[in-house]
Amino acid sequence: MSGSSNGWKPAAARFHPILLLVFVLAARWSAASAADSVPELLRQVHWGETSQDLLQQFGGAATQLPKSLDFGDSYVDVVLDGGTVGGVPVVTFFQMDKGTRGLKRVQLERPRHGVNPPAFRAISLALHAAYGRPDKICLTPVTPVGGYQAAAQELWVRGTDVISAIYRDTTLEAFEGCLFGVASGHCGLTGQLLVRISPADGAAEPDPCFLVPHRG
Repeated sequence: MSGSSNGWKPAAARFHPILLLVFVLAARWSAASAADSVPELLRQVHWGETSQDLLQQFGGAATQLPKSLDFGDSYVDVVLDGGTVGGVPVVTFFQMDKGTRGLKRVQLERPRHGVNPPAFRAISLALHAAYGRPDKICLTPVTPVGGYQAAAQELWVRGTDVISAIYRDTTLEAFEGCLFGVASGHCGLTGQLLVRISPADGAAEPDPCFLVPHRG
């Protein structure tokens, strides 16, 4: 993909060192590891299908939520538990378009308590094994536009589908600077690790690759 290095060098110079280490280690490790559930999931779902279609497709493995979750431009009323990517357990959220009520995007997310660089590395290696080198790698430093949250994204375009691995680091403010200390709970943004799959025209604008300034 042309312009795949846009945002890489200027962002890397100011990027959180722990996330840079993740990419260095991933590049050194063998990509032969880890069976990946993402290609199989892509074979099972169809963009635009309904929640009932998904429930029939996945049977007892899928759960219909009593109340839908809001995801901005979409909602989730069907989830799939028990999946893994690169051996890392994830929860699968089927994001439905608010207008058409058809499948708009799929998000496989690591539970927040398990978000860490080794989990991101395992997921990244699985996607590298399945899809090869990413078409784009984006790193966003700690800035106001990103909520003072460093983030990394690897993005693959395969046919009419876009697959992204996204890692958002925990902000310092999540544990410090609270009015009543840590006992008052998280004040900032906690870490997030997810794989997002969408049609080529269905990428989510808050993703790191949308936040990195592009030159030219």
